[in-house]
Amino acid sequence: MLKTSLLGRDENSEPNSLDNESKSLSESSSNTTSEDVPAAEEASGLSMMQTLIHLLKCNIGTGLLGLPLAMKNAGLLVGPISLLAIGVLTVHCMVILLNCAHHLSQRLQKTFVNYGEAMMYGLKTCQNAWLRTHSVWGRYIVSFLLIITQLGFCSVYFMFIADNLQQMVEEAHMVSNSCHPRKILVLTPILDIRFYMLTILPFLILLVFIQNLKLLSIFSTLANITTLGSMALIFEYIVQGIPDPSNLPLMASWETFLLFFGTAIFTFEGVGMVLPLKNQMKHPQQFSFVLYLGMSLIIILYVCLGTLGYMKFGSSTQASITLNLPNCWLYQSVKLMYSIGIFFTYALQFHVPAEIIIPIVISQVSESWALFADLSVRTALVCLTCVSAILIPRLDLVISLVGSVSSSALALIIPPLLELITFYPEDMSCITIAKDIMISILGLLGCVFGTYQALYELIQPINHSIANSTGVYA
Repeated sequence: MLKTSLLGRDENSEPNSLDNESKSLSESSSNTTSEDVPAAEEASGLSMMQTLIHLLKCNIGTGLLGLPLAMKNAGLLVGPISLLAIGVLTVHCMVILLNCAHHLSQRLQKTFVNYGEAMMYGLKTCQNAWLRTHSVWGRYIVSFLLIITQLGFCSVYFMFIADNLQQMVEEAHMVSNSCHPRKILVLTPILDIRFYMLTILPFLILLVFIQNLKLLSIFSTLANITTLGSMALIFEYIVQGIPDPSNLPLMASWETFLLFFGTAIFTFEGVGMVLPLKNQMKHPQQFSFVLYLGMSLIIILYVCLGTLGYMKFGSSTQASITLNLPNCWLYQSVKLMYSIGIFFTYALQFHVPAEIIIPIVISQVSESWALFADLSVRTALVCLTCVSAILIPRLDLVISLVGSVSSSALALIIPPLLELITFYPEDMSCITIAKDIMISILGLLGCVFGTYQALYELIQPINHSIANSTGVYA
C-alpha cells in the first residue's frame, strides 16, 4: 500500500524535506520502541501541508489498486457503502488512539507516547491486577502486528512488481501505439512468475542495504512522482466509455465479501502513523483538522477508484487494476512507473521491521560482528518476503489475508479496547462502552472470518478464470 507503513504505511515520505523524511521514518519505527522524539525535531516540526502530504502518502499504495476487485467481491452497491463505513470506522479509531495517547502522556507526564507504549501504559494503569502485571505484552503484541503488517506489505510488493514485470516483458512484442481494451484470452506464460520474483530479489537486497534515510527519501521522492503520474493515467482511462453497469450484481456472496473486508482494511494502513505525525507538527493541536481533511480525501479516492474500476472492467477485474490496462505504450508506462514507485517504496516499508528486529540481533553479538549481523538479517528478511510471495502467488488473497490478520487488529480491534482500558476508571458512558465493544467485535469477526476465507481460497486449486497471473489476459 506507500503501505505503511513506513509507511504504513505505504508511502510516508516527505519530498519537501529530507530531514523531516528521516524523522518520519524513525518515528514510524518508534511505534515499537520506547524512544521519544528528539527536541530538535520538535523545533523544526512539520507544517499542516507537510503533515497532510505524509498522511496521504502513508495510505496510498498497492492496496489502492486492488479496490476494483474488492468492489467485485462485495457488489456494486454493497461495496462502496461498506468501504465508506470501514473508512469512517477507521478514522474514528485513529481519533480514539490519539485521545488515548494524549491522555496517557499527560497522566504520565511524558512528551509523547507511541502506539506500542500507549498500549503498555494503558494496561499498566488499568484496574485489573493481571493486566497490570502483563502490561509489557501489550507493547509486544503491537510490535509483532506491525512487523507482520510491514513484511506482509513487502511480500505484496514482490508479487505486484513481478506481475507487472511479467506482463510488460511477455507482451512487449504485442504492444502497439493504439490503446484498445484488453480481451480475455488464456495464455501460457513464457516464464513462471516466480522467475521474475527471483530476478528482482538481488536488487531489493542491495536496496535495503542502504541505511541512510536521507538517501532513501530521494528514492521516495522518485516513487511519489511516478505514483502520481500513474494514478492520473489510470483515472483518465477508467472514466472513458464505462459500460452499462446494470448487469453487475449489487450484492455479492458473503464468502467473497469476507475477502472484500480484508482488502478494504488493508488499504487503510496509516493508523500506525497518526501518533508520530501529530508529534512532529509545529502546532499539534491542528492535527485533527489535517486528519479529517486527509482521510476524507483518501476515502473519496478509494470509493471512486474502486467503483469506477469495477464498473469499467466488470467480471474481468484483476487483482491489480494495472493488469487490466490496455496493451499500448501509454498504459504500459503506467505499470512501469507504478512498479518503479513500489520498488523504491519497498526499502521504506522494510525500514520499520528492520529497525525493530536488527537492534535485538546486534545486541547478541560482539561489535566486530555487528555489521555482518545487520546485513545478514536484512538479507534474510528480504528473502523471507520473497519466499512468502513465491509460496502464495495470489496477490488478491495475500492482500486480503494481511488486511484481515494484522491490519484489522491495528486499525479496528486494539484502539477501542485501549479506550476502554484507559478511560473506564473515569466513568465512561454506557454508550461509549457499547460502541467500543461493538467496533472491537466487528473487527474481530472480520479478522477471524476474513482470515479463514482467505486461507480457504489459498488452498484451493488455482482456477485460470480467477488467477491473477499475466497469462490470463492479453
